[in-house]
Amino acid sequence: MPALSDAEFLSATAGRLAALPTVRAVALGGSRAQGTHTADSDWDLAVYYRGPFDPDDLRALGWEGEVCEVGAWGGGVFNGGAWLTVDGRRVDVHYRDLDVVEHELAEAEQGRFRVEPLLFHLAGIPTYLIVAELAVNQVLRGRLPGPAAYPEALRRSAAERWYGTARATLSYAKANHAPHARLTEVAGALALAAAQTAHAVLAERGEWVTNEKRLLERAGLRRIDTVVGALRPRPEALARAVEEAEEVLGLRSSG
Repeated sequence: MPALSDAEFLSATAGRLAALPTVRAVALGGSRAQGTHTADSDWDLAVYYRGPFDPDDLRALGWEGEVCEVGAWGGGVFNGGAWLTVDGRRVDVHYRDLDVVEHELAEAEQGRFRVEPLLFHLAGIPTYLIVAELAVNQVLRGRLPGPAAYPEALRRSAAERWYGTARATLSYAKANHAPHARLTEVAGALALAAAQTAHAVLAERGEWVTNEKRLLERAGLRRIDTVVGALRPRPEALARAVEEAEEVLGLRSSG
C-alpha cells in the first residue's frame, strides 16, 4: 500500500527528480495531466535537462525498476527514460533535452517537422509530439517554454503531409498487395493509413497529439475496425476493402 497520498507522492517525487544534476524542470504528462486517468493509470513524469544527463544519477535515487540510457528509445526526440515503482506506484520517467525541445518548438511554429519511428506507435511520431507535451502537460517544478496556440503553419503542413502519406499507403497496398491476396500486408496498410489519417484530422483541428492510444477515437475513425474485421485473402475482396477504407477515412473525395 502507498504510504503517501497522491498529492504528497507527486510533490516528493517531482522534487527528487528536479534535484538531479542538469534537470531544469519536471512535468506531469499522460492521462493524469489531462484528467482522463483511472485509479490504475501510471504516472508519466518528464525531466527536462540542459546539457548532459546521466541516467546513473536517476539510478542513484534507489527506486525499483529499469533505467535506460539516453538515446535507448530510438535516439530521436523521444530519447529514453525509465520504468519505475515509487511508493507502490508505477512511474514512467521520460528524458527531454531542452535544446531539442526548443528547436522543435521553433520548427513547429514554422510548420516543419519530421516523423520518427518509435516502438508501439503505428505511424511513428511527429517531432512536434514534444511540443504537444509542452502544451498539455502540467509543470511541477521549474519553468518551460510553450506554444501560445497550435501553430497555423503546422495545422496546414501536418494535415497535408499526413493525408498524403495515408493515401500513398492505401494506394500501394491496392496495387501491390491486394492482387496477390496478401491479407496481412493489406491489414497492416489499413491500420497504418488509419493512424496517419487520424494524425491529419487532429492537426487540421489544431488538437495536440501525445500518443496513439486514443487516436482513432478522437479522430472519429473507429469504423475502420469493420473494414479490417471483414478482410478475406482474395484479391478482389482485398481491393474492395482498400476502397472501403478510403471511404471510411475520407480519402477518396479529396484524393
